[in-house]
Amino acid sequence: MNDLVFSYELIAQDEKARLGKISTPRGVIDTPAFMPVGTLGTVKGIFAEDLLSTGTQVILGNTYHLMIRPGTMTLDLFGGLHNFMNWQKPILTDSGGFQIMSLAKLNKIDINIGAVFSSHLDGKKFVLSPEKSIQIQKSINSDILMVLDECPKMTSEKEKLISAIEISTNWAKRCKTEFGNNKKKALFGIVQGGLDKNLRLDSLEKLTSIGFDGYAMGGLAVGESQEQMFTILNKTVSYMPKNKPRYLMGVGTPSDILGAVKNGIDMFDCVMPTRSGRTGLAFTWAGKVNLRNAKYQNDKSPLDRYTSIRSLNVYSKSYLNHLIKTNEILASMLISLHNINFYQQFMREIRKEIRKGTFNNFYNRYIDKF
Repeated sequence: MNDLVFSYELIAQDEKARLGKISTPRGVIDTPAFMPVGTLGTVKGIFAEDLLSTGTQVILGNTYHLMIRPGTMTLDLFGGLHNFMNWQKPILTDSGGFQIMSLAKLNKIDINIGAVFSSHLDGKKFVLSPEKSIQIQKSINSDILMVLDECPKMTSEKEKLISAIEISTNWAKRCKTEFGNNKKKALFGIVQGGLDKNLRLDSLEKLTSIGFDGYAMGGLAVGESQEQMFTILNKTVSYMPKNKPRYLMGVGTPSDILGAVKNGIDMFDCVMPTRSGRTGLAFTWAGKVNLRNAKYQNDKSPLDRYTSIRSLNVYSKSYLNHLIKTNEILASMLISLHNINFYQQFMREIRKEIRKGTFNNFYNRYIDKF
């Protein structure tokens, strides 16, 4: 690693859509950026070198799951996740906040302690405190760390949303203290508040007063409609610091990304490309392709005739249809790689259009397809 520090540069803006560059000691992240999800230290079904060939510049790891397996002792032995999984580009880690919500039946929240979990594997008790979350992310050797937050399920109950902001703000302060002063890495705050503009802005104000290297919109993509998500983004994103990256957590589909970029978001992550790949659904410039469909049984055309990554352009839709029907693991590997490659092509086109000042034309051309 060199002597570079973490920084963000806003290069151009087309209305609210932003073109930027995040610099880290492990490499540059061009924004808007999509981060493939590597929950357990692997983007499912894809070799690290193939991720590089798609133009992927950063991936996401999961603090909760990596804490349980392989555990911090193993991660410390390898000097972090980069060496363990053979990925030398930047890694962003979530904090475990999403698992506090998704595994709610297995944990109890205490503002002063953190989340007291029963392991989803063996029932063993452990505490995920704000300090512990940062310590685990340091063992992972993340380049971008997230504060521990309470991410409530979709609700219109103000009391629950206010409580989540109170807990998340308390934990964010403690995370900042535990993180310390490390200019080579970044710590992002997470804005809560559901679909309530005033609560979102209150959460944001509390976080900016603490001071973080970037800010994320949490508590979205948890059951609300796309229209509801876009509405709250439209009302709030412009209030986020202009000179810091803006991250929408857990999003999403190509149309989600288009709408969020239109509202000023810079960073995205989602399991969609690989999860869809494992079910035979491909994303293409012509829209979604369900390769399980019988109409592809004798289709000689490839999903993308212009890419040579892993010779993807020599595999016909007919062959992929056959692999799916015979339950061959190669199907999920090929389609997942295709989908990640498409997502990165998609982000490059978005960046190009913002630079040219023609993003809205691009948005209008493709929003219906996606």
